[in-house]
Amino acid sequence: MSPIRYRTTDITEIDRIRPLWAQLNAYMHKKAKTFRSHYEQMTFARRKAYFEKLAVSGSLRLDLASDPENGGSDVGYCVSSLSPEKSGEIESIFVEEAYRSRGIGSALIKRALAWFGEHGSVQNRVSVSDGNERAWEFYRKFGFYPRMMVLEQKKD
Repeated sequence: MSPIRYRTTDITEIDRIRPLWAQLNAYMHKKAKTFRSHYEQMTFARRKAYFEKLAVSGSLRLDLASDPENGGSDVGYCVSSLSPEKSGEIESIFVEEAYRSRGIGSALIKRALAWFGEHGSVQNRVSVSDGNERAWEFYRKFGFYPRMMVLEQKKD
């Protein structure tokens, strides 16, 4: 097993994450307790438009993890943003199931946090969707803790 390769890019290569993002969306649809319809209605085109908007208003970074033994295919990604007010956010992160528990997610988070630090971030955050509370344990390793719970009215 050769080491995973990491590469940093920007919004110009956002289409590379489409197949991984589709896996994430399906995973979240399965896990969702209340807002399952959100994942049914979400498309990559809408998510991409959101990322493009972030890239225009602030800074957006895309970190890719690829497996050289699998033809160099992407097996994980992290999209992070930094607002003009210096607020860093992990926008989206995903690692293919077969590659989990190998430190790839941790490496992607560390790369994003280092970027935030290099650019003077005053606060960093990540949002965890309803049904994915198990992810809190992962994020806690990097100093992320629940600060407040946002309740949203379901309008289905």
